[in-house]
Amino acid sequence: MAVKDRDRFSTATRLRALGEQTAARVYRSQTRRQARRSRLTGRAALLALVLCSLVVALAYPIRQYVSQRAQIADMERQKQQARERVEELRDLKARWQDDAYAEQQIRQRLHYVMPGETGYVVIDPDAVKQSRAARGAARRPWYSNVWDGVDKSDASDR
Repeated sequence: MAVKDRDRFSTATRLRALGEQTAARVYRSQTRRQARRSRLTGRAALLALVLCSLVVALAYPIRQYVSQRAQIADMERQKQQARERVEELRDLKARWQDDAYAEQQIRQRLHYVMPGETGYVVIDPDAVKQSRAARGAARRPWYSNVWDGVDKSDASDR
C-alpha cells in the first residue's frame, strides 16, 4: 500500500490526472461548439446563392410577361367591345333603312305631322323651369347658345 500512496502523490500521476481533466474540459467545449455551430454548410450556402441569383435574374422577365399578358387581355376586351359596337351600328343602320322606322323617328324627334293631322306638344313642368333658366341665354352671344345646344344634344345621346 505504500507504493500505491507514493504513486498517488507522484508528479507523473498528478500530471496524468491533470491531463485527463484538461482533455475532458476540451472535449466538453468542443461538443458545445458543435451544438452551437450553424447547420449552414458550404454546399447549402452555395445553393442559396444560386437560388437567389436565379430569382433576381428571372424577376424582370417574369414581370414583363405578366404585364404583357395583362395588355393582351385588355386589348382582347377592347376588341370584343368594338365588335359589339359594330353590331349595334349595323342594327341601327338596318333599322334606318326601313321607311316606317325613319318616319317614326322624324315624327318623334322633329315633331312632324302628316297632312291633315293636328300636332300637340305636352309641356313638362320641369322643362318650364329649365326654359326659365335658359332665358338668361338671350343675353349671351348666339354662338355660345349654339355650342350649348350641341353639348346638350351630345349629352342626351349618352
